[in-house]
Amino acid sequence: MKVMVFERGLSTAECDILIKGEKVEQARGPKKHLKRLNAPKAWMLDKLGGVFAPRPSTGPHKLRECLPLVIFLRNRLKYALTGNEVLKIVKQRLIKVDGKVRTDPTYPAGFMVSIEKTNELFRLIYDVKGRFTIHRITPEEAKYKLCKVKRVQMGPKNVPFLVTHDGRTIRYPDPLIKVNDSIQLDIATSKIMDFIKFESGNLCMITGGRNLGRVGTIVSRERHPGSFDIVHIKDSTGHTFATRLNNVFIIGKGTKAYISLPRGKGVRLTIAEERDKRIAAKVAGQ
Repeated sequence: MKVMVFERGLSTAECDILIKGEKVEQARGPKKHLKRLNAPKAWMLDKLGGVFAPRPSTGPHKLRECLPLVIFLRNRLKYALTGNEVLKIVKQRLIKVDGKVRTDPTYPAGFMVSIEKTNELFRLIYDVKGRFTIHRITPEEAKYKLCKVKRVQMGPKNVPFLVTHDGRTIRYPDPLIKVNDSIQLDIATSKIMDFIKFESGNLCMITGGRNLGRVGTIVSRERHPGSFDIVHIKDSTGHTFATRLNNVFIIGKGTKAYISLPRGKGVRLTIAEERDKRIAAKVAGQ
């Protein structure tokens, strides 16, 4: 009996427990490491820069939808050369994410990052190639952020509340706000300033899939009960594409965006169009 158990690769203690007929339960805990090859492509880490990548702490954003502060400060802004220098920067309480000081170097930054020491304000937005781009914004725009509504429910004592994509719970929202709408949130007070309905004609950004980072207006929505709803979108150049409903983030009413967009304005060009644009810029510079 004991030999058969050993063949399964168990330790002596586990064998004794199995023979006695007791259940084996061992603590596992959360994962603490992330291999570099398994890190999201949006982080743009080089393959030969080491075996491991910084694993984001648990927080408001999913692992594959965020950028840890250590990558933001070291790899993108070049304000630090090593992870140890990043630790010294954040421990001085110089970095704010969504208006709150964050001292964890692997904190998962999502949409708003500010550095008061240098008076710099950033939004983390995907570019049309699916990479996180560091987009500088004005102090006026830094006062608010957009949040996608994930759930609208009734809580204890019939208190209505909604849950946003970054884990916020907001009580007593406007009854007109539904799932998939976007809200304009005041960062200082965490109050809803305005909301944008998920409906045809409104401006949206794609946050997942092969069209990641593209911006366009909603044309139509196909409902598929039991499967994924499909949304058809047209960009400013007239190109149409389709994606799943879960990947659509509303960013403006009509064609007016509530947030400033990075270079390219969310329009994906073909390889030939990119080449022509480069040649034209080169000729203009001569």
